[in-house]
Amino acid sequence: MSIRFGTSGWRAVIADQFTFKNVELVIDAICGSLKMSDVPDGTKVVIGSDTRFMGERFVELAASRVSKHGFCVLKCGQPVPTPTMSHAIRSNQAAGGINFTASHNPPEYQGIKFSTADGAPALPDVTQQIEALIGASAGPDAVRDGEIVDFDARPGYLDDLGSKVRLDAIRNAHGRYAYDPLWGTGRGYLDKLLLDSGVEVETLHDWRDVTFGGRSPEPGETQLAELKERVLGNGLTLGLATDGDGDRFGIIDSCGEMIQPNQLIALLTDYLAESRGWKTGVARSVATSHLVDRVAEERGLKLYETPVGFKYIGELINKDEIILGGEESAGLSIRGHYPEKDGLLACLLAAEAVAVRGTSLTEQLGDLYRRIGRLYSGRIGVRLNDEVAVKLKEKLAREPEEIGGRKVASVNRMDGVKFIFENGSWMLMRPSGTEPVVRIYAESEDSSDLASLLEIGKHYLLDQ
Repeated sequence: MSIRFGTSGWRAVIADQFTFKNVELVIDAICGSLKMSDVPDGTKVVIGSDTRFMGERFVELAASRVSKHGFCVLKCGQPVPTPTMSHAIRSNQAAGGINFTASHNPPEYQGIKFSTADGAPALPDVTQQIEALIGASAGPDAVRDGEIVDFDARPGYLDDLGSKVRLDAIRNAHGRYAYDPLWGTGRGYLDKLLLDSGVEVETLHDWRDVTFGGRSPEPGETQLAELKERVLGNGLTLGLATDGDGDRFGIIDSCGEMIQPNQLIALLTDYLAESRGWKTGVARSVATSHLVDRVAEERGLKLYETPVGFKYIGELINKDEIILGGEESAGLSIRGHYPEKDGLLACLLAAEAVAVRGTSLTEQLGDLYRRIGRLYSGRIGVRLNDEVAVKLKEKLAREPEEIGGRKVASVNRMDGVKFIFENGSWMLMRPSGTEPVVRIYAESEDSSDLASLLEIGKHYLLDQ
């Protein structure tokens, strides 16, 4: 069996490929990679999990295994959000962190995410080394077992998170909020921070359910129908949500509209430039809205475009080159924070923007559109048959002058193939690394034109 790390770690179905034996192989490979980097015995490694099935058992297994490699384990006894792991790694000068999470995947999945000493998701050179070491190690070889220390990551993270946002402004605005952690790790984090700050918030799904209500713990529009009802029914300021491991966000405005990730990334870039006076740059992935580009131009910020995967944005945060970095898949972080997605931070910044500006997010978006114009973004997944899948690489290697009657102005091959058309609209085709699916992203100034672009992209892939 081949174990491969994707955009954000290794994920597999529990009791199929995700077994105790395979977990041991991956843990040994991670420890081997650390030793190849001359990390000495006794160095700390943080180990935690989200709320998925068997998470605590995998943590116990990993803690025992890592300690036998001679490292000191900081073992999180309760489920922890991914950004909390990032803070724990950095604040404890750990060599890295092993997080058992499959993020927003369906409940039958489990995963391992390895973060390096800077708290960022491991870059490809590290994960490729880990993959190469899987199965090659004879097992632990330390002269003496390392210590295993029970560790509570929550207090330090919440203190730090509270210092990154204006909780006083949120409190003084007297807003009322609902929060849906989707049975995930955010419960007892975002709601606790707000309540302890004197902010009124009610929490949905405030208990562990390893099935996540029978669906994926992803804060998309379908999964947040109950949160929307609560916002409208109780006349709340905002509905806030995070995914299973707390690194993605979902926002329902007071009018019941969901604020799309592309919209919030652009809006918060504008808000932070205005409220913090930050003037460096802003980063977005190749699949994220060019609305960010327009905000950057108006605010005098340098624009960085990255491949998909927050690890690339994290590098820019570490270098203090951006005020915010975001991905259309609902991930963002900001200057001075961690090089990791933080859905709890995103929710708090949304609440802060409403409190400070005194208007709803929908109203703020309307103002932004009047200044820089509106863009409509969308994506679809196209499942390929065997014949098309075989010819896909050849098709995407072509340099067409036009697609669907639209003249191609330029082609971007940073990650997948992105066709930019003469009128500024664009279409990105990005094959999945794990299944015969191509994701098509598109954007246009007209909503009906967006639908046409996505259909054109689908026909371009499937037509022979």
